[in-house]
Amino acid sequence: MDFLFNLQTEQHFADVVLSEEFLNLGIEQVCSLISSDKLTISSEEKVFEAVIAWVNHDKDVRQEFMARLMEHVRLPLLPREYLVQRVEEEALVKNSSACKDYLIEAMKYHLLPTEQRILMKSVRTRLRTPMNLPKLMVVVGGQAPKAIRSVECYDFKEERWHQVAELPSRRCRAGMVYMAGLVFAVGGFNGSLRVRTVDSYDPVKDQWTSVANMRDRRSTLGAAVLNGLLYAVGGFDGSTGLSSVEAYNIKSNEWFHVAPMNTRRSSVGVGVVGGLLYAVGGYDGASRQCLSTVECYNATANEWTYIAEMSTRRSGAGVGVLNNLLYAVGGHDGPLVRKSVEVYDPTSNAWRQVADMNMCRRNAGVCAVNGLLYVVGGDDGSCNLASVEYYNPTTDKWTVVSSCMSTGRSYAGNV
Repeated sequence: MDFLFNLQTEQHFADVVLSEEFLNLGIEQVCSLISSDKLTISSEEKVFEAVIAWVNHDKDVRQEFMARLMEHVRLPLLPREYLVQRVEEEALVKNSSACKDYLIEAMKYHLLPTEQRILMKSVRTRLRTPMNLPKLMVVVGGQAPKAIRSVECYDFKEERWHQVAELPSRRCRAGMVYMAGLVFAVGGFNGSLRVRTVDSYDPVKDQWTSVANMRDRRSTLGAAVLNGLLYAVGGFDGSTGLSSVEAYNIKSNEWFHVAPMNTRRSSVGVGVVGGLLYAVGGYDGASRQCLSTVECYNATANEWTYIAEMSTRRSGAGVGVLNNLLYAVGGHDGPLVRKSVEVYDPTSNAWRQVADMNMCRRNAGVCAVNGLLYVVGGDDGSCNLASVEYYNPTTDKWTVVSSCMSTGRSYAGNV
């Protein structure tokens, strides 16, 4: 079983815990694994569920280990809803007074912000820092005010921006994803034309390479990775808003169409939660309305389904995923640019408001890093922004990053 405790195991924790080998580990090995700061996980929920699965595999013998295991689960990092709806209701937790103490600690962390500094001394409030977690945030192209080739990255350790290799050609209003160790810039607008071209950036070589073109020209599209495929969703082809969706297979270097959305959506934001792809708001060229509707794509069924609408119309909203929740950040409704933010919980099919950003932003980039949601650039309706701010879901507060980009840019992509 030694192979389970190398770096690869920590990086592939989500896959490892589904294996028979994991379920047959001894208590010491499980504790060693789940206590590691280097685990690569999308959410601490993965650790909690792994513990429950391991105990239930031989419940009569293993339930006595619950307290030892829960000591290493970082419950304060879990969303409040999950703590109440899942952790508190788990029989294995209810039957252990020590486990209930860990749950109380987590709830205090959420409910009593003033005590967070004291609780921060606990190992359970420390963010995990996996080896392959991006320590750089890359911002690609954008409008400043014309389409530009500039690419810069933010170093979280140094807290400053660096210029890296420029795009092969000017590009704004593109889709942007990180997949298989590469950054992909998908479609967009080059200053005169909507394009089908796609470029990939290798951060190790600091080099851009062109890959296969999309089937359709698309700017202001949404882009996301689902089940190892890169999806390009909606957008604008120069004459009409698009409902069409296509996917890219990196192994075959080919694009293919999948089921179209129910609604045409340009300036659409997308995100993946729980194995579903969500298309949020945007602009419907047919009705000439900014949209509050949201739909999700099930790749297995190859179909789109409407879900709960947002509380407000948002075109050009930044969309990001943090702790298995979907955030819709800013955007606009006609001339009104928003600083409001709402978050969608797939388990309840409901949106709720969270704290406003410090600035109104539309067409901003969004990405999640180290348990925080970063919003980069955008425009406020009158000028492009070089500023960056981040949201801490534990405190429900936005903080402006002290270091700005070298240039104000909207319609940039970032990962």
